[in-house]
Amino acid sequence: QVQLVESGGGLVQAGGSLSVSCAASERTFSSCSMGWFREAPGKEREFVAAISRIGGYTFYGDSAKGRFTISRDNTKNTVFLQMNSLTPEDTAVYYCAAQRNPQPSITRFAYDYWGQGTQVTVSS
Repeated sequence: QVQLVESGGGLVQAGGSLSVSCAASERTFSSCSMGWFREAPGKEREFVAAISRIGGYTFYGDSAKGRFTISRDNTKNTVFLQMNSLTPEDTAVYYCAAQRNPQPSITRFAYDYWGQGTQVTVSS
């Protein structure tokens, strides 16, 4: 069982930047592909970014391309999401997720473990 804890959410003005992180409880973190998803009120959970086990491959949803960067530090069992040029449309609860499949997925149903989420609010 992998436990995930997100942190770093908060309130930021439009155009600003914010970094969220996700710490995993398990030493086998490096065997998991990781993903970030977000869920805004009244909307379905949306894929944001994913990263392979060692970090050699990354994937981004259309809303994140060119603005967000996913990375990981396997020595600290942590995955990061750096978000730049934020807009109010980025307001959502951001969730990290882990899957034991080495190929990172863009679909939420592929992930085995989820964090509790962290709120990101972008003011106009």
